[in-house]
Amino acid sequence: MADARTPRDPDEPEARGGSAMVVPAAAPGSARGSLDRRRVLGAAVEFIDEHGIDALTMRRLGAHLGVEAMALYRYVPSREHLLDGVVETVVDELYGDPDVHLTASHGWQDYLQRLAHGVRRIALAHPAVFPLVATRPPAAPWIRPPLRSLRWVESFLSTLTDHGFPDEAAVAAYRAYTSFLLGHLLLEISQRGVPISSRDDPDPQSGAGTDLGRYPSVVRLEPLLREDESAAEFEEALENLLDRLDRLLREFHRRPRG
Repeated sequence: MADARTPRDPDEPEARGGSAMVVPAAAPGSARGSLDRRRVLGAAVEFIDEHGIDALTMRRLGAHLGVEAMALYRYVPSREHLLDGVVETVVDELYGDPDVHLTASHGWQDYLQRLAHGVRRIALAHPAVFPLVATRPPAAPWIRPPLRSLRWVESFLSTLTDHGFPDEAAVAAYRAYTSFLLGHLLLEISQRGVPISSRDDPDPQSGAGTDLGRYPSVVRLEPLLREDESAAEFEEALENLLDRLDRLLREFHRRPRG
């Protein structure tokens, strides 16, 4: 039997010794001169993790850092720039994840598995931030979240083409992979009660007066429906996606060359 203190899900922050890869906020009352853009963005991530995106204002972030709001505008000229920086900061956590590699030293499937779990670890560590990763305008209109960094898109595409994917197949794989990650992870964090947008705030009274007598199968299977199988579902769906991409690769290579 597994130790009850051991987290069931290896991507949960608790399984990896905490989630704080971002630069922590300065202690209240710290000197204004100790601020820089990296620290401001790290503090914004920290604030959203604790209070949610809708609570974030420049004034509140300044108070969180122990400075006046005007001191922040030197580093982020507006709240919109701040949100873009927050997205950049959490996506950059992939570079500090020792299990995620920019190059595929053990094959393309291993590369994609590592990258997928790295993105999932970001979503679980910063669930209130992840909807921003999904919805903020990317650097170019053809870049798809959650792989928003041009460096990661380049890494992804070059890895697949270096392992035999024709250009068309590599782009198809990029679209399928990003759709899988975005759909699964947004669903997973929403099931944890995190609003995907400000209009999705969970209502604790929602469904409170529903008569379940007309739904005997739902009532009977409710204990099973309540079980959290997110980690297993993610892994199974990822394996299915990799099998699909492998078939796609073989299909492209079987096509007659003209």
